[in-house]
Amino acid sequence: MARKQQEKSRQTKQELMEAANELFGRKGFMETTVAEITKHAGYSKGSFYRHWVSKDKLFLEIVENKLTQYRNSRDESLNKAQSLEEVMHIIWDFLENIVRDHNWAKVFLEFTVYASRIPELREDLSLSQYRLSESVFADLVKNFIETDYPPEKLGAFNTVLFEGFMVQNALETGIVNLKDVREAAVTLALNYGLEKTK
Repeated sequence: MARKQQEKSRQTKQELMEAANELFGRKGFMETTVAEITKHAGYSKGSFYRHWVSKDKLFLEIVENKLTQYRNSRDESLNKAQSLEEVMHIIWDFLENIVRDHNWAKVFLEFTVYASRIPELREDLSLSQYRLSESVFADLVKNFIETDYPPEKLGAFNTVLFEGFMVQNALETGIVNLKDVREAAVTLALNYGLEKTK
């Protein structure tokens, strides 16, 4: 009986997450309400609050799940990498996958701006399971850095380039494309991370 109840609870949670994912992608984070999510999934608000204390926490769980999927394929490739250039391209393949999910990329950007005004959420969002943080980036590249340039600083530059592109992409300015940003990020990493040959 308990197992059946757990399975039902898991199914309810999954269906609520799917409904939220669809609505966030279509309407945005701010415009989507808990009532709409539960109605879309066919559950009561009580079912929602048995799993999450707020829409914010649901969103963070969706982000974590999405990034885990992207990271799994990234990590397989990273295990075979032989150079800093290879690692950089693998990281940017991972980031491009996020951008290709166009609606979701916009919603994540919207949530990031929203979270920046709420200290607890800002702190949550800075954790590595929700973004490519400087420390995660440093861990990915540190074995390939030949100079004393801090890998965390390279991570910060890459994050700035990527998140700046996300803003530009959301505004649909089209001045710089992702290929340009990727090229700049790889060039920067190789410039600072590799010893210059005489």
